[in-house]
Amino acid sequence: MKQTAKIKINNLGAIAGCLFLSLLAACGQPKADSELKGWRKEVGQIRLGVNTGEDAATALTRWNYLKERLSRITGLRTEIFQATDYNGVIQALASGQLEMAQMGASAYANARDQMGTKVEPILTSRTAEGLSGYYSILVVRADSPYRKLEDLRGKTVGYVDFNSTSGYLYPRNKMLNQGLDAETFFGKSVVSGGHSQGVLGLANGQFDAVFALANAGTPETGFTNGTIWALARKGSIKASDFRIIWTAGPMPNSPYVIRTDRPQIFQDIMRGALAALPYEDPERWKELGMPEGSDLMPVANIDYAEILEMRHAEVAQRRGMSKTGEKR
Repeated sequence: MKQTAKIKINNLGAIAGCLFLSLLAACGQPKADSELKGWRKEVGQIRLGVNTGEDAATALTRWNYLKERLSRITGLRTEIFQATDYNGVIQALASGQLEMAQMGASAYANARDQMGTKVEPILTSRTAEGLSGYYSILVVRADSPYRKLEDLRGKTVGYVDFNSTSGYLYPRNKMLNQGLDAETFFGKSVVSGGHSQGVLGLANGQFDAVFALANAGTPETGFTNGTIWALARKGSIKASDFRIIWTAGPMPNSPYVIRTDRPQIFQDIMRGALAALPYEDPERWKELGMPEGSDLMPVANIDYAEILEMRHAEVAQRRGMSKTGEKR
């Protein structure tokens, strides 16, 4: 399988650099606007974008901690911008209402198309085994007759969101590579609004199949984390009630992205403050829902080149359909 490009770095050197930036920038409590000088005055405040549509409680716990950490390190007032869908964060970033956000690769590709080089990915998660990707899975109920992708021809499928990587863009592209156009292959397509919503809708009989995400494993070894497993741990479903019949991936993990029109020293401090966290406070890192031994690795736009190409192809297809009057 094709792996996304990785930037190789010396871990000890990276950690030392991160810690140095953290110490260099340490300022305690946020300063009043009238006390800000230099790059702090230019930035003014830090606004972080987060999509709370998926597992809002866990997401907000993690981001509230990051808010406190970044505020303490930079000396700037830090706020969280919450959006219930992917597009909310994209538009807030593009309109200059955010300094940083975490978003899926497809959402980043959307933002990149709107903003050009004013937005760049800087970090993404990496497991203790060195994995920095995840998979799209096509899921059916275990009591259904569907065993392979071809069995779903003419059936109803649930997508996550038009800006979702694993729940829309990536699997559609990979199906097309197999000679199957999702627009005509499925009988009906519905957008569920979220990975969890899609699986719960499948459980309730709203769909014949849904796209979801899976990680902490491979199609050959099996998965231990992702949409199904997260819902099962909460007691919302039983993982054994579902069956994976098709996978696509791996695709690059969701990046932390930053606006590049902010001062370079600010960008460096933000990158260092985040990257140092797994090493400075590993217990807190685990409490925030991050796997033991995982960390954040540096990434650049080139690591998401395949997703950017997929989005361009998808947009071109949509435009072609609108010109011919075909139904989505």
